Order: sequence, then C-alpha cells, then structure tokens
Amino acid sequence: MNNAIAKLGRDNVCAKAIRYATELKVPGCLHIEHVCNICCDNPELAPNINGRKKKNILSADQCIEQWVRKFLHGYEERISKRQSKMPGTVPDDMIDTIIKMRLPKLSTEQANSVVYAHRLGMSAENILGLLLEEFLFQKLSPLGWAMAWGETIKSVDFCNADGSLLQIKNRSNSENSSSSKIRDGKAIKKWFRINAKNGRCKWEKLSETIGQTVTGLDEEGFRRFVKTTLRKNPEALAIEEVNPWLDFKN
Repeated sequence: MNNAIAKLGRDNVCAKAIRYATELKVPGCLHIEHVCNICCDNPELAPNINGRKKKNILSADQCIEQWVRKFLHGYEERISKRQSKMPGTVPDDMIDTIIKMRLPKLSTEQANSVVYAHRLGMSAENILGLLLEEFLFQKLSPLGWAMAWGETIKSVDFCNADGSLLQIKNRSNSENSSSSKIRDGKAIKKWFRINAKNGRCKWEKLSETIGQTVTGLDEEGFRRFVKTTLRKNPEALAIEEVNPWLDFKN
C-alpha cells in the first residue's frame, strides 16, 4: 500500500480507494475514507499488501483494491457473524498423566475433562479480543471513530477524521511491541480493558482517552454485548465434537 502512496500520491490513492469501496459496496457508515487518510498521511502505518512476494507484484491500483477488499473482509468476518475454526491440534495424552500424578484421586475421565476445559477456555480467550473490538465499534462509531477492519492500519484499531489514533488491548499484559509515535509526532492513544495484575477494569480511562462519556461503555455493557452475540451466533465459539463439555450445551 505504501508503494501505491509513493507512486500515485495521497489524493489519487484516496480517490481510488473510495471508488473501489463504492464498487464493492463497502457501507458508508464504516468511514473507510478516514482509515485511508491515515494510511496516506502516515505510510509507515500502511500494511504491506504484497507481503514477501518477489513475483507477480501487484500494481499500485491492485494494491489499493486489495486494501479495500481486506477492509471489507474484516468487517464481513466480524465475530458476531463468523463461524470460528476448530482447533487445529489434538491434546497431548501426556498432559493427562502429569495432572493425574499431581492429583492422583482424579479418574482418567476427570483428567481428560480438565484438559478439554482448558482447550475450551483457550477458544473463548481467542475470541475475547474480537468481541471487545466489535463492542467498541458499536459504541465509538456514532462518535466519528472508524475501525480499521482487517488490520488495514498497522498497530491501530480506531481512527477518526481529525487524525486521532487508538489502539486497544484486552489486558495490560497483551503483547504490544509497536511504537507510540508516528511520523509527525502524534501519539497513538492506547487503552487496555483490564489490569492483568489486579483484575480491575479501566473503562473510565477509555472515556478520558477519547474525551467523551458514552452510555453503556462499561463492563456491564460489554457483558451484555457478549451474551447477546453468543446467543445469536453460538458458532462464534468453536467447540470440538469430542469435547465432553459439549454435553452441557443444552
């Protein structure tokens, strides 16, 4: 994408992106223009559409189109709509052995249930960040914030028309190696939902960060959103058919 920006210039890239967005029927309420403006004004934040390909390198126009498609795909595959993939690995039987050696009164069946409970918990943890992102999208969009669906801005989750940038994390210990500054010195605002050391939620800090108080932008509002989303789309959480905890589904 940054090659397209360097070749065509900011205004041309933005105009072409809007044209492709119109052709692909990207909803106007997503404000892809704000996201594109950020990439054009800060090319270092634009994703590398070509990746590591040495052959069949995309043209500038193709890069712009793929960037728009990447944005649209991210939106269409949001957690409230998608069916999550099953784990691609199988449990290691040695884990059962380790658990039973430490807790010898456990039966083989109970130890197996512990292993699968862990796998279920990991699946839930894997979608937690996606649920948080979509909840914030619903709450912040009316305020003019646009979500960078499909990771269409590096290290940034939300932006708005004035160029403000926001990166969100679920926990304070989430991996985050990105810089807090961009080329013009503007800070990337950062927020995490919960302090991993003491379990305290930081919703009031988010209100301070965006400079606005939003009704329902709190832990209870998030919990309601999670329940509603999983009720409407239970396949958002992948559960293996062999997982014994599936018996508690109904």
